Amino acid sequence: MDFTHFNEEGRAHMVEVGDKEDTKRIARAYGRIRTKKETIQLIRDGLIKKGDVLAVAQVGGIMASKKTSDLIPMCHNIFLTGSNIKFNILEDAIEIESEVKTMGKTGVEMEALTAVSIAALTIYDMCKAVDREMVIEEIKLIEKTGGKSGEFIRKDQV
Repeated sequence: MDFTHFNEEGRAHMVEVGDKEDTKRIARAYGRIRTKKETIQLIRDGLIKKGDVLAVAQVGGIMASKKTSDLIPMCHNIFLTGSNIKFNILEDAIEIESEVKTMGKTGVEMEALTAVSIAALTIYDMCKAVDREMVIEEIKLIEKTGGKSGEFIRKDQV
Protein backbone atom coordinates (compact mmCIF):
# COMPACT_ATOMS: atom_id res chain seq x y z
CA MET A 1 0.00 0.00 0.00
CA ASP A 2 1.29 3.46 -0.91
CA PHE A 3 1.15 6.08 1.79
CA THR A 4 0.80 9.40 -0.01
CA HIS A 5 1.82 11.59 2.92
CA PHE A 6 5.43 10.40 2.99
CA ASN A 7 8.22 11.68 0.76
CA GLU A 8 11.11 9.66 -0.72
CA GLU A 9 12.98 9.84 2.60
CA GLY A 10 9.99 8.47 4.50
CA ARG A 11 9.20 11.82 6.10
CA ALA A 12 5.83 13.51 6.18
CA HIS A 13 4.90 15.96 3.46
CA MET A 14 1.77 17.66 2.19
CA VAL A 15 0.44 15.91 -0.91
CA GLU A 16 0.55 17.88 -4.18
CA VAL A 17 -2.98 18.29 -5.54
CA GLY A 18 -2.36 20.96 -8.17
CA ASP A 19 -2.87 18.62 -11.12
CA LYS A 20 -6.15 17.20 -9.84
CA GLU A 21 -9.49 18.21 -11.37
CA ASP A 22 -11.78 20.57 -9.52
CA THR A 23 -14.94 18.69 -8.57
CA LYS A 24 -17.87 19.36 -6.29
CA ARG A 25 -17.10 17.67 -2.97
CA ILE A 26 -19.41 17.10 -0.03
CA ALA A 27 -18.75 15.35 3.27
CA ARG A 28 -21.08 14.60 6.15
CA ALA A 29 -19.93 13.56 9.61
CA TYR A 30 -21.68 12.49 12.80
CA GLY A 31 -20.97 12.60 16.50
CA ARG A 32 -22.85 12.42 19.76
CA ILE A 33 -22.42 13.81 23.25
CA ARG A 34 -24.10 11.89 26.05
CA THR A 35 -25.27 13.94 29.02
CA LYS A 36 -27.42 13.67 32.08
CA LYS A 37 -31.13 14.06 31.42
CA GLU A 38 -31.08 17.12 33.65
CA THR A 39 -28.44 18.73 31.43
CA ILE A 40 -30.59 18.19 28.34
CA GLN A 41 -33.49 19.88 30.13
CA LEU A 42 -31.33 22.87 31.07
CA ILE A 43 -30.23 23.18 27.43
CA ARG A 44 -33.85 22.94 26.20
CA ASP A 45 -34.99 25.54 28.74
CA GLY A 46 -32.12 27.92 27.92
CA LEU A 47 -30.86 27.82 31.50
CA ILE A 48 -27.17 27.14 30.90
CA LYS A 49 -25.45 30.25 32.29
CA LYS A 50 -22.99 30.58 29.39
CA GLY A 51 -25.85 31.10 26.92
CA ASP A 52 -27.59 29.33 24.04
CA VAL A 53 -25.60 26.09 23.93
CA LEU A 54 -26.63 24.87 20.49
CA ALA A 55 -26.32 28.29 18.81
CA VAL A 56 -22.77 28.67 20.11
CA ALA A 57 -21.90 25.04 19.26
CA GLN A 58 -23.21 25.53 15.72
CA VAL A 59 -21.07 28.62 15.17
CA GLY A 60 -18.08 26.88 16.79
CA GLY A 61 -18.43 23.87 14.49
CA ILE A 62 -18.73 26.02 11.38
CA MET A 63 -15.72 28.11 12.41
CA ALA A 64 -13.73 24.93 13.07
CA SER A 65 -14.50 23.57 9.60
CA LYS A 66 -12.91 26.72 8.16
CA LYS A 67 -9.79 26.32 10.34
CA THR A 68 -9.14 22.60 9.86
CA SER A 69 -5.88 23.13 7.99
CA ASP A 70 -4.59 25.07 11.01
CA LEU A 71 -5.30 22.07 13.26
CA ILE A 72 -4.50 18.97 11.18
CA PRO A 73 -0.88 19.09 9.99
CA MET A 74 -1.20 17.74 6.43
CA CYS A 75 -4.61 19.17 5.53
CA HIS A 76 -4.81 21.59 2.65
CA ASN A 77 -6.27 25.04 3.17
CA ILE A 78 -9.61 24.64 1.37
CA PHE A 79 -12.08 27.27 0.21
CA LEU A 80 -15.39 26.06 1.60
CA THR A 81 -18.57 26.83 -0.31
CA GLY A 82 -20.79 25.71 2.56
CA SER A 83 -20.71 24.43 6.13
CA ASN A 84 -23.64 23.53 8.35
CA ILE A 85 -24.29 21.80 11.66
CA LYS A 86 -27.56 20.16 12.73
CA PHE A 87 -28.52 18.85 16.15
CA ASN A 88 -30.95 16.18 17.27
CA ILE A 89 -31.74 16.42 20.98
CA LEU A 90 -32.46 13.06 22.60
CA GLU A 91 -33.44 12.28 26.18
CA ASP A 92 -29.82 11.87 27.34
CA ALA A 93 -27.70 12.92 24.36
CA ILE A 94 -27.32 15.36 21.52
CA GLU A 95 -26.56 14.01 18.06
CA ILE A 96 -24.49 16.30 15.87
CA GLU A 97 -24.26 16.15 12.09
CA SER A 98 -22.14 18.36 9.88
CA GLU A 99 -22.19 18.89 6.14
CA VAL A 100 -19.30 20.64 4.44
CA LYS A 101 -19.01 21.51 0.74
CA THR A 102 -16.36 22.76 -1.65
CA MET A 103 -15.55 22.92 -5.32
CA GLY A 104 -11.92 21.95 -5.45
CA LYS A 105 -9.05 19.52 -5.80
CA THR A 106 -9.27 17.75 -2.45
CA GLY A 107 -12.03 16.50 -0.19
CA VAL A 108 -13.67 17.97 2.87
CA GLU A 109 -13.87 14.89 5.09
CA MET A 110 -11.52 16.30 7.70
CA GLU A 111 -13.43 19.58 7.74
CA ALA A 112 -16.71 17.75 8.40
CA LEU A 113 -15.13 15.64 11.15
CA THR A 114 -13.52 18.69 12.73
CA ALA A 115 -16.83 20.56 12.67
CA VAL A 116 -18.59 17.76 14.59
CA SER A 117 -15.71 17.42 17.06
CA ILE A 118 -15.57 21.10 17.92
CA ALA A 119 -19.36 21.40 18.14
CA ALA A 120 -19.31 18.54 20.68
CA LEU A 121 -16.42 20.10 22.60
CA THR A 122 -18.27 23.43 22.66
CA ILE A 123 -21.32 21.74 24.17
CA TYR A 124 -19.04 20.15 26.77
CA ASP A 125 -17.41 23.50 27.56
CA MET A 126 -20.71 25.30 27.92
CA CYS A 127 -22.26 22.61 30.15
CA LYS A 128 -19.30 21.39 32.22
CA ALA A 129 -20.32 23.46 35.25
CA VAL A 130 -23.44 21.29 35.62
CA ASP A 131 -22.26 17.99 34.10
CA ARG A 132 -18.63 16.86 34.05
CA GLU A 133 -19.61 13.29 33.13
CA MET A 134 -20.54 14.07 29.53
CA VAL A 135 -19.07 11.68 26.97
CA ILE A 136 -18.25 12.57 23.37
CA GLU A 137 -18.56 9.50 21.16
CA GLU A 138 -19.08 7.98 17.74
CA ILE A 139 -17.41 10.70 15.70
CA LYS A 140 -17.36 9.30 12.18
CA LEU A 141 -17.58 10.10 8.50
CA ILE A 142 -20.99 9.10 7.20
CA GLU A 143 -20.77 10.18 3.57
CA LYS A 144 -18.47 11.80 1.03
CA THR A 145 -18.89 12.55 -2.65
CA GLY A 146 -16.66 13.87 -5.40
CA GLY A 147 -13.08 13.41 -6.40
CA LYS A 148 -11.13 10.53 -7.89
CA SER A 149 -12.09 8.04 -5.18
CA GLY A 150 -15.79 8.68 -5.78
CA GLU A 151 -18.61 8.19 -3.34
CA PHE A 152 -18.49 6.73 0.16
CA ILE A 153 -21.60 6.03 2.23
CA ARG A 154 -21.20 4.35 5.60
CA LYS A 155 -23.12 1.09 5.43
CA ASP A 156 -24.71 1.45 8.85
CA GLN A 157 -26.16 4.85 7.81
CA VAL A 158 -28.18 3.55 4.82
